[in-house]
Amino acid sequence: MLLSRFAESLYWAGRYLERAEATARLVRVHTELFLDLPRAAGVGWSPLLAVTGAGDEFLGRHTGPDEDDVVAFLAIDPKNRGSILASIGQATVSLQLSRVLLPTASFEVVTKLQDWAAASSAEAIDRRTRLDWMDEVIARCQLLAGSLAGTMCDDEAYGFLQIGRYLERADMTIRVLDVQAGILVGQPGEDAGGEPYHDLTWMGVLRSLAAHQMFRRSQGSGVPGPAAVRFLLREERFPRSVEFCLASTARALTQLPRAAVPLAGCARVRSRLRDLQPAEVDTPGELHELADDLESGIGALHDELTRTYFRLEAAPPAVVAPA
Repeated sequence: MLLSRFAESLYWAGRYLERAEATARLVRVHTELFLDLPRAAGVGWSPLLAVTGAGDEFLGRHTGPDEDDVVAFLAIDPKNRGSILASIGQATVSLQLSRVLLPTASFEVVTKLQDWAAASSAEAIDRRTRLDWMDEVIARCQLLAGSLAGTMCDDEAYGFLQIGRYLERADMTIRVLDVQAGILVGQPGEDAGGEPYHDLTWMGVLRSLAAHQMFRRSQGSGVPGPAAVRFLLREERFPRSVEFCLASTARALTQLPRAAVPLAGCARVRSRLRDLQPAEVDTPGELHELADDLESGIGALHDELTRTYFRLEAAPPAVVAPA
């Protein structure tokens, strides 16, 4: 049996590594969108704070969503536990706690990632170096994921690592849809092509989730909003869709003991996706309600994992029959 402290550290390592990669991709794509679109398009920096759920914390220390302040907060701020640098650091600590279960080469990859990110952190702010820095974070996180996938046994330890990654990935997809796509779905003139920057902005949503090319491959030209939302929610073959992440989580859970309760929680969220109605992705209000439901389901699944595997109640003392 895998010790609960190892299971928890691997689970959170998976979540932190996925969070670092996803945040780097968000910042990178939003920077390109900000530079490509004219000021009249109204592209600001507050949506990034909303996606990451860090708006209140940011505004508690800054006067407004200025570009450099937002990027620094999301990329390298050590006080923001969701920043890229903090996520990499927390992933490294989590993997250190379970180092005996990891291939040596993979642990060296994450150590080099942390050292490089800390040494080059200033490059994350300047526009001239920001995109390259974000690309390097993404590449190094993917290198680590590939190293672990290629060298770890497909056992309980790897299962918890994968569950953490897939739940964090599903959560990020839902957040992006709720904040960014929710602004775009149902805009006047969408079907008539009345919004001059609509396709570019929708492409930004897809690219922020590494989904643009696969969406175009399956849907053809154009980026109709509701079709993009359905792709990101229910496409069973796309590894960043919510359905794919939940299915992968369920497969990993089947290899673990005492998995009945977490599996039931996973099934509830998947059932909500299967019952998805077209109206729920055609209007911002319905989409927001759907995103809230899915977020609540994933949060409940996290709690069930915690109770089942990480916060075990002490067993009652054995009763010894009198002689």
